[in-house]
Amino acid sequence: MVPLPPDAQRPGLAAAFRAAFAGHPSGVAIVTAAGPDGPAGITASSVISVSAEPPVLALSIMPRSESGAALLTGETLAVHLLTTANRGLAELFARPGSHRFGFNMDWYTAPTGEPIIRGVGAVLRGKTLDRMPAGTGVVLAAQVLEILDGGSTAPPLVYQRQTYYALDPWSALRART
Repeated sequence: MVPLPPDAQRPGLAAAFRAAFAGHPSGVAIVTAAGPDGPAGITASSVISVSAEPPVLALSIMPRSESGAALLTGETLAVHLLTTANRGLAELFARPGSHRFGFNMDWYTAPTGEPIIRGVGAVLRGKTLDRMPAGTGVVLAAQVLEILDGGSTAPPLVYQRQTYYALDPWSALRART
């Protein structure tokens, strides 16, 4: 079998790829950093755990957006793992051009510069290790330096087929004995 050259793409492959991942549920996070023009942040469903020792995470960022570009220039960031109580925040940070750090949002600036949002599941504060271009995005790897309790005990927020869902004890699959 002869592999396709890197610049060749089968017709419809991108649409099929999007459809496949639209059906694959993922956790929802807000990623924030101190940008050159003030605090910046995006909603991300691409955050993954890479290593526990040392703790490293990775995520995909679209550099074409103003917020994405700001996240890629910073040396530190904060990844906020969202709960069902944070659906409005997820929608706000996903909307291009929205005013994300207003007076009606409970947030503060960490001593290290990252915007920290209160009332989320957990906040993983990290230092950028590497940035790797990948297609139209950039994969950013960061070492987690600190984990803060975000203050919310609500169930995790999950995203699938452009819809937010809650995970609760009833949604757990149980093995039959």
